Amino acid sequence: MSMSTGNGWVQLRQQTRSLEAQVFTSNQYPIIQKPANKQQTDTLFHTYSRFASASNIPSKPTEEETRTETQIQELLEKRENLISQLTRLLDSEALLTASALKQNNLTRHRETLLEHRHTLTRLRSSITEARQRANLLSNVRSDIDAYRSSNPETAEADYMLDERARIDRSHGVADSVLSQAYAVNEQFGVQREMLGNVHRRIVGAAGKVPGINGLIGRIGAKKRRDGIILGGFIAFCMLMFLYFT
Repeated sequence: MSMSTGNGWVQLRQQTRSLEAQVFTSNQYPIIQKPANKQQTDTLFHTYSRFASASNIPSKPTEEETRTETQIQELLEKRENLISQLTRLLDSEALLTASALKQNNLTRHRETLLEHRHTLTRLRSSITEARQRANLLSNVRSDIDAYRSSNPETAEADYMLDERARIDRSHGVADSVLSQAYAVNEQFGVQREMLGNVHRRIVGAAGKVPGINGLIGRIGAKKRRDGIILGGFIAFCMLMFLYFT
């Protein structure tokens, strides 16, 4: 009797783990080989969660959304039935009841089932909120379009207001550019004044040192003399070139 009960426990637990692997992540139970139709990267929960994050969620549940939710619900119900059978099996056999490992396994299956039920409830609420929000926005847009269609004067006034807002934004951008240009020009003036002060300080310091003015004068005279000599040489070369040509 205990042998058949042990075999029943193993089979029921394998079925439970297989169902958990189908609805939960694909890498939680790597030793369980899933059916061929479950060898997919996305899980049922991941597929179901994409409906809540869709950019254009439909006003009513699609066929795929309903099918995915039904599959999850059916898997959870099957797991609950298997867990009930495991519980009755443990309660019926004193030897199995004394096994702490099997008690821990059963507790873990219950906790996992409860967690998945909470996940399904949370995802269902998120999808409902997203759909209600999308429907509300769609109704508001429809009311606005209907109001504009029935009141062309108001629609024209709204268009003029929008155009004025765009012009005001353009003026704001132009004012910002002009302000930056004025700030740059002001900075140039400050730097020019600073350079003038530095030049005056250098000239003033040079005037206080004996012999500096004379040295600067001789340097200037030498530059003028070299310029005159160079200019005369260039003029002589030009004359000779014109004479021989």
